[in-house]
Amino acid sequence: MAEEVRGPDTTALDEVVTFTSELIRIDTTNRGGGDCRERPAAEYVAERLADAGIEPTLLERTPGRTNVVARIPGTDPSAEALLVHGHLDVVPADPAEWTVHPFSGEVRDGIVWGRGAVDMKNMDAMVLAVVRSWARQGIRPRRDIVLAYTADEEASAEDGSGFLADRHAALFEGCTEGISESGAFSFHPQPGTTLYPIAAGERGTAWLKLTAHGRAGHGSKVNAENAVTRLATAVARIGTHTWPVRLTTTVRAALKELAALYGIDVDTSARDLDVDLLLDKLGPAAALVEPTVRNSANPTMLEAGYKVNVIPGQAVAYIDGRMLPGAEEEFAATMDQLTGPDVEWEFHHREVPLEAPVDSPTFAKLRAAVERFDPAGHVVPFTMSGGTDAKQFSRLGITGYGFSPLRLPPDLDYGALFHGVDERVPVDALHFGVRVLDHYLKSA
Repeated sequence: MAEEVRGPDTTALDEVVTFTSELIRIDTTNRGGGDCRERPAAEYVAERLADAGIEPTLLERTPGRTNVVARIPGTDPSAEALLVHGHLDVVPADPAEWTVHPFSGEVRDGIVWGRGAVDMKNMDAMVLAVVRSWARQGIRPRRDIVLAYTADEEASAEDGSGFLADRHAALFEGCTEGISESGAFSFHPQPGTTLYPIAAGERGTAWLKLTAHGRAGHGSKVNAENAVTRLATAVARIGTHTWPVRLTTTVRAALKELAALYGIDVDTSARDLDVDLLLDKLGPAAALVEPTVRNSANPTMLEAGYKVNVIPGQAVAYIDGRMLPGAEEEFAATMDQLTGPDVEWEFHHREVPLEAPVDSPTFAKLRAAVERFDPAGHVVPFTMSGGTDAKQFSRLGITGYGFSPLRLPPDLDYGALFHGVDERVPVDALHFGVRVLDHYLKSA
């Protein structure tokens, strides 16, 4: 009779709650433009890795913007290594809007509250708890596991994963795949149905700067070359544009599995598939797919003028654009058309779209790990509407999946918690995540 594989010890279940709470208390707010300091959180992580006999390396491009990298040797030296990464920074939070202080890390009624509870200090804590449990039990994974706790994910990643990929590639030698945030969380589209979307793709980032030039003048005069008018016209065209449907392999796979689950008779491989009609039939479950069947471009910032009675000679706008894999050229051509002859546009920040195979042994193991601990759940692949550090690590040839498992109650809206008010995570969800991660990482 085969020996039963040991799971995480009870100490790990206690530690994941403590680590999540204590990491939240370390304010690593990233306001952009370099206004962040992750070092205290990085030192916290490094100390706990070192306590478990795992040697951490602290790396900075900019003082205070600290990353932690460590490698856990596997039992099979010939096996490809696996990257497990999470970021230490968080987006801003206004305490006046919250039920509890966003950096209190308060644990109340089985819930851990605070900024980073789901994005993504919970995953940081889960990984810490798992590898420390291994150290106590004398467990080694089959393949090398490289841990990376990064800075600056909530901005440009220049001080984080971008810096690591560009300047410290040797630390990730042998890594072919990676897992990180935004996947394997429970989603309840209807009573009695639990989905676990695992990310196997990301739309590319296309943050744009639009500049309109015109003739400066007095606000009381007729001016047919008004820069603000030119810019506003272009911004309105972009904001109201309907992008055509462009289905990637991952999105088609998601639609196929969801249609089968809901008993919808449709050929999702058909070239004339009416995607919008299918999304209507899927109801709330369509939320997993709808943001990623098209490119998108949303106006977000406007800058113009300095006085109400002065027509400025220049006006600037910023657009949050997202590009599907294979649709980058179409995105750029569409921007040329929508901005028109009077407005220039450029990439303010750009990162590549990603796609990972959903028919791979890795995806099968990710699916199996979730379904082992929730046999009634249904794993489906999906593409993230936004992006993660997987973009930067893809420069090293690392294929990324979104896998930070959480089993949440139906009344807790995971999507609304990301960058939202009253971000929080149940203790039970953290325990579920530790068990799933432990099982996957030992079987990977």
